[in-house]
Amino acid sequence: MFLTAGGYEIVARNVRTKLGEIDLLARHDGVLIFVEVKTRRGDRFGSGADAVGFRKQERLRRLALAYLGSSIANQPIRFDVVDVLFSRGREPVIRHIANAF
Repeated sequence: MFLTAGGYEIVARNVRTKLGEIDLLARHDGVLIFVEVKTRRGDRFGSGADAVGFRKQERLRRLALAYLGSSIANQPIRFDVVDVLFSRGREPVIRHIANAF
């Protein structure tokens, strides 16, 4: 996987909380990372990262709080976005935006 090749440890995939789902949880350099993965089949409507607007960011923050409970002060966290663009006949283009918001 793309992130593991970059030295990230995947902690969990498709983590469900009472508020919704977190795509990936990863760890890198002692930081717990909440990763939103956005996939597109073209860029006609913008990149996947463009779809992570203010409302989606707020939702991801709430999901992180629900996942962490009261332990949020005990560990550093951040939010990343992985943008995957599929184009017909070509390899997918993957862009990792660390500390996206």
